[in-house]
Amino acid sequence: MQTETRLDFSGLSISRDQIGFLTELLAELMGLLQDAVGQEDAESFIAVVGSRMADRMNAEYLKNLGVSKLEADTLAAVLVDLKKRINGGFRIEALYPDRIVLANSRCPFGDFAVGRPALCMMTSNVFGRIAADNTGYAAVEIEDAIARGDANCRVIVYLTPVPMKRQIREYYPQGKLDV
Repeated sequence: MQTETRLDFSGLSISRDQIGFLTELLAELMGLLQDAVGQEDAESFIAVVGSRMADRMNAEYLKNLGVSKLEADTLAAVLVDLKKRINGGFRIEALYPDRIVLANSRCPFGDFAVGRPALCMMTSNVFGRIAADNTGYAAVEIEDAIARGDANCRVIVYLTPVPMKRQIREYYPQGKLDV
């Protein structure tokens, strides 16, 4: 019985590593969920996941920054930083007293995001939950999305109430988690 192979695969151009595999796995699961239950219900599921992750991320940033709350400029920088850590290409486009405008040139899900707009709920819920927990209120509008076929993403995080449109989601403060 042979237990080892003598073939050398190290030179093969196989695009699989742990992060790539998990990204593809999540995107495929979201695509399947979106196809099975529809985009709206898929967004509801991902909203719960995003909210839970946002609570943990917010607690981590607060602890590491040694603050009890993020001011708007620090909040904007935190949102960009957390996306950078997962290979997103977000940057601050504009910062106003009532809103943060972010632009993104690279989705953390890469090409797997295209056609799976339910994945945008991760961004909406993470940004919205962190913003609301720090400012008392947030509403998130994803104007443009790579997942919907746009060349880039444009996300507006409102810090004060705005007239509601279908594509804007509101967030209110929740309890904090210890990290």
